[in-house]
Amino acid sequence: MSGAQEGGVRSVWWAVRVPGAPAPFDTAHLRVYYPARPTGSDAERLSGVLAADPAGAPYPVVLLVSGVNVGQDAYRWLAVELAARGVVAVTYDWVGVLFAGLHGITPGVDLDAARPEGYGSRPTSPSLRPVLDSLAQLTGPLDGLLDLDRVALVGHSAGGTVALQSARFLPEVRAVATYGAHTMVATMLGWPAGTVLPAQVNSPVMLLAGTNDGVINGSADRYGEDAATRADPITRTFDEALPDAGGTNLLVRLAGANHFGIVHPLDPTPARAFLDEEATADPESTRALVADLLSGFLAVHLRGEPADGFDRLLAKLDTTSSIASFRRR
Repeated sequence: MSGAQEGGVRSVWWAVRVPGAPAPFDTAHLRVYYPARPTGSDAERLSGVLAADPAGAPYPVVLLVSGVNVGQDAYRWLAVELAARGVVAVTYDWVGVLFAGLHGITPGVDLDAARPEGYGSRPTSPSLRPVLDSLAQLTGPLDGLLDLDRVALVGHSAGGTVALQSARFLPEVRAVATYGAHTMVATMLGWPAGTVLPAQVNSPVMLLAGTNDGVINGSADRYGEDAATRADPITRTFDEALPDAGGTNLLVRLAGANHFGIVHPLDPTPARAFLDEEATADPESTRALVADLLSGFLAVHLRGEPADGFDRLLAKLDTTSSIASFRRR
């Protein structure tokens, strides 16, 4: 895309309050990445804020929803890649309540919305709606250049779970993609062991997963299961939580990638990276593959491009050693 080639990718910051969250844990801080086309003006020189490239406007928006205690800088590489390919990519940090009196970076989970009596009545994450709404108030180089009726959710780990549980309550969402996420639900919320909840999604879904995911394998007891005998929850999510969508729903397993294969750089001090298995695939190659898959998926379902190019990419990748398995529904 011309803007990315001529001006590169730039970013601006924003903030939004999360209704109902107690102060001071009630503010999410956003970073918005966009294709730029500098004008050389004095205002740019003095502020450091470069103009957006109007050629691709109005830009669809991708909201990257983080895993628990994974800061937004861990997804900066992906936001830059996606922005360079013609979308506006948004990351955010919200330090909120986790559990047992702990606080950390979270997409947030409305526990009552995730219990049997509440599931399917509203989003399970309280941050998605205010973050998306805040983009309509964004000032600066993207003023008037966003198409907020064309939005995709891309979630990692818990961020992917809440995206799958919440998307249909956000009517602007046209596509959902996740990495290392499923809709199996914890028994502590009142569900029977091994329950996979139906996804709350009315759009195409792509589930990405690494074959060396130690975090999901290390969390079986949360769902009342034995790690040695359980069926894979991501496969179960694809088979049980998603409808047959004429081949637009995808499950792609990345050979040798682990739970944090979408993260760079990996900060070993928070989160649960200590549970992860060693990646046997080259991490840089995994990230390149993730970027290609997401870009192709979003080009079709967010930007309305013909599916031929993405289909050719999938057919090519399906014959390589980088893909362990590939399914459509």
